[in-house]
Amino acid sequence: MGRSLSSLDLLEAESIHILREAAAQFERPALLFSGGKDSICMVHLARKAFFPAAFPFPLLHIDTGHNFPEALEFRDALVRESGARLLVRLVQASIDRGTAREEAGKFPSRNAIQAVTLLEAIEELRLDCCLGGGRRDEEKARAKERVFSVRNEFGEWDPKLQRPELWSNYNGRVHPGENVRVFPLSNWTELDVWMYIQREGIAVPSLYFTHKRQVIRRDGQLFPISEFVRIDPGDEVEERSVRFRTVGDMTCTAAVESNAQDLDDIIRENLSSGITERGARLDDRRSETAMEDRKRSGYF
Repeated sequence: MGRSLSSLDLLEAESIHILREAAAQFERPALLFSGGKDSICMVHLARKAFFPAAFPFPLLHIDTGHNFPEALEFRDALVRESGARLLVRLVQASIDRGTAREEAGKFPSRNAIQAVTLLEAIEELRLDCCLGGGRRDEEKARAKERVFSVRNEFGEWDPKLQRPELWSNYNGRVHPGENVRVFPLSNWTELDVWMYIQREGIAVPSLYFTHKRQVIRRDGQLFPISEFVRIDPGDEVEERSVRFRTVGDMTCTAAVESNAQDLDDIIRENLSSGITERGARLDDRRSETAMEDRKRSGYF
C-alpha cells in the first residue's frame, strides 16, 4: 500500500507545480523577496522544484529603507547560503527621481509607494512574471486573486477581469506590456506555513520569536522604536516581550505580546489567537479597502 499524502505534502506539490509552470511559461520571472516567512518558504520550495539545478530566476527585493535590520541580515545570509541572485531596488531612488512622494507625519509609511518602485523595476528588468508569497487567507483582497493574476500595461489589477483556473491549468499568456503576478502559496494558511517551516527545518528571522524590544502604543498596538518613528514628549516608551507575525516596514508593523520561544510555541499561539495575522499591520487599517486599493495600483 502506498504512503498517503499529508495536507502539507499536497500543498508543497501544488506550489512546486506552480513554480515550474511559471518557469516554463514566462521568459523573465523574478521572485519577490521581503525576508518574511512566506517569501522564505517560496525560496525553499523553488530550491526543491528545480533541484539539483539552481532555481532559474532572481530574487527581487523592493527595499523601502524602513526595514527591520534583522530582516536584512537574514536576507543577506540566505543569499550567501543559497547562491541565489539578489536584485534590490530602492524606494528612496524613486523618491529621489520624483516618481514617488514620501509621507509626512509621525508614522510616515513607505508601504504604499513600494508599488511605484516595483512597477519601475518590472519595466527596467522587463519582467513578465513576479512570483509573490501572498496567501488567500491573509486578507479579503488577496482572497480574490487567482494563482496567475494578470496586470495591465500600467501594472494595475482589476478583480473583475480574472481568468478561470480549472484543474490546475494556469494561463500565463499576456499581451505586450502586460505582466503576471503568480502566487504559489495561494491555498496555504498561516498555520500551514508555520507547520511547513517546522517540518522542513527552515530558518526564519529572529523577529518571529519573542524578544525584548522598546515600543510605543498607538491605537492600542505596540510599535517598535526606530529612527523612522518620531517620539513626542507625551509618548511612553516601554520595554515588552514581543514578537512579529508579519515582517513589513518598522513604521507600519506592530508587535504582539508573546512568550513564543520556538516553533512549537508559535504554532500553539497561532491555533489559539483571536487576532488576525494582518491585524497588526497599520497599512491595512487605513481603510476598509486599503489592500485592494494598493493592489489595484500595482502593489504586491
